[in-house]
Amino acid sequence: MTQAEIKLCSLLLQEHFGEIVEKIGAHLIRTGSQPLRVIAHDTGTSVDQVKKALCVLIQHNLVIYQVHKRGVVEYEAQCSRVLRMLRYPRYIYTTKTLYSDTGELIVEELLLNGKMTMSAVVKKVADRLTETMEDGKTMDYAEVSNTFVRLADTHFVQRCPLVPDSENLDTGPPPPAPTLVIHEKDMYLIPKLTLIGKGKRRRSSDEDAAGEPRAKKRKHTDDRQPIPDDGIYWQINLDRFHQHFRDQAIVSAVANRMDQTSSEIVRTMLRMSEVTTPSSAPFTQPLSSNEIFRSLPVGYNISKQVLDQYLTLLADDPLEFVGKSGDSGGGMYVINLHKALASLATATLESVVQERFGSRCARIFRLVLQKKHLEQKQVEDFAMIPAKEAKDMLYKMLSENFISLQEIPKTPDHAPSRTFYLYTVNVLSAARMLLHRCYKSIANLIERRQFETKENKRLLEKSQRVEAIIASMQATGAEEVQLQEIEEMITAPERQQLETLKRNVNKLDASEIQVDETIFLLESYIESTMKRP
Repeated sequence: MTQAEIKLCSLLLQEHFGEIVEKIGAHLIRTGSQPLRVIAHDTGTSVDQVKKALCVLIQHNLVIYQVHKRGVVEYEAQCSRVLRMLRYPRYIYTTKTLYSDTGELIVEELLLNGKMTMSAVVKKVADRLTETMEDGKTMDYAEVSNTFVRLADTHFVQRCPLVPDSENLDTGPPPPAPTLVIHEKDMYLIPKLTLIGKGKRRRSSDEDAAGEPRAKKRKHTDDRQPIPDDGIYWQINLDRFHQHFRDQAIVSAVANRMDQTSSEIVRTMLRMSEVTTPSSAPFTQPLSSNEIFRSLPVGYNISKQVLDQYLTLLADDPLEFVGKSGDSGGGMYVINLHKALASLATATLESVVQERFGSRCARIFRLVLQKKHLEQKQVEDFAMIPAKEAKDMLYKMLSENFISLQEIPKTPDHAPSRTFYLYTVNVLSAARMLLHRCYKSIANLIERRQFETKENKRLLEKSQRVEAIIASMQATGAEEVQLQEIEEMITAPERQQLETLKRNVNKLDASEIQVDETIFLLESYIESTMKRP
């Protein structure tokens, strides 16, 4: 765990959950697994507050617990899961593009609350959608429920582990902490629910139409109707989203290298095997060209012969994204996911070298990548760059750890005059170094954004107050002249300052998302090398 990762985790926890949760979470990330009393003592926080903070972190899957032999429960922070909070906007936007506004709100609610029952999600989303609709229109529970089912079918949401029934029936003393289990076949099983109703709008007053306080009325309804799916909680399946992002990156890489039709064929192959292929698998399931032909989108009117030519071209491509695994069914094809991720990570490294050191350095970097090992004289000759410049560029990249130097001695004494010095690119080591820098960059971006908003705090509060007054006056039917007078409370220089702040914050937010895309590619590549048998 590097200092950059710990700092970034700390910033994310503080931004999402506040100071107390950040204090407990950051302490667990630094120290590893610890029992409750030790956490309270080391952080100087009361046991009650530590319990509440741990509840929040466990609810959001950021902390796990385990019972040791002596019956002590220890809590351990999941640093990688905390870093996933950077990707929340991307998860939500992806669901919006795939499953429209309803899917977007389902994922947003699950990310905000960590774990929720299906009935609670459906009701909350239906209410939120009804709020945005015109008067007289409402969102049906059944429609939201159908979208939830589709998300479960495509594995974007999954059930949380439960306490097994045998543990509930056990008559002995209860264990210090429950053991949660779930069978793989039940992970995406939808509970039998008959949700009938429509979304409700929030009333401006606390009194209901019937004149009964809302809290009292809710209590009555809760007593009358038991929750049908009580205890069956759902959470977001982040691995499935990462699989989708990886597939999108592969498709766009094929489109850039070849053409749109090739990318559509690869997209079809990935779509056919997205649920059957585990996220860590090196290859997709083998697919015959006949199956691929039948599954192509309706708009693509290409003949079987043209498809076979495209598949042959893809299989013969030096990048080896697509491989041929057999000849049955017109030819069996697979997508080599590990090779694809390695190519994407290498392209990212090349791009960074070009942006930081210029096109000539990028030429040397690509040359060393292609030739594997080169002496300095060979680099000068192959790259056609003068000796002095080539030496400067090589040392610059060497000092930044983008390339490494390998010594091959002719004699056991390692004398410099009798040693070959070969330049090489260790892609895995360079990817790790760049990933560390990305974490640093995101931490700096978050700190800068917080500084910008803190500096203009008074102005932001004034702007919010003015907007609230205007909204309440519009609701009561105020005249245009009155609204204009309120708007003039913010002067022209203040308005300009607000515009500048908004532009800067938007730029910083966009930069965070772009850096996270790089982080995702590098992390995926590093994980694929670790999981390789």
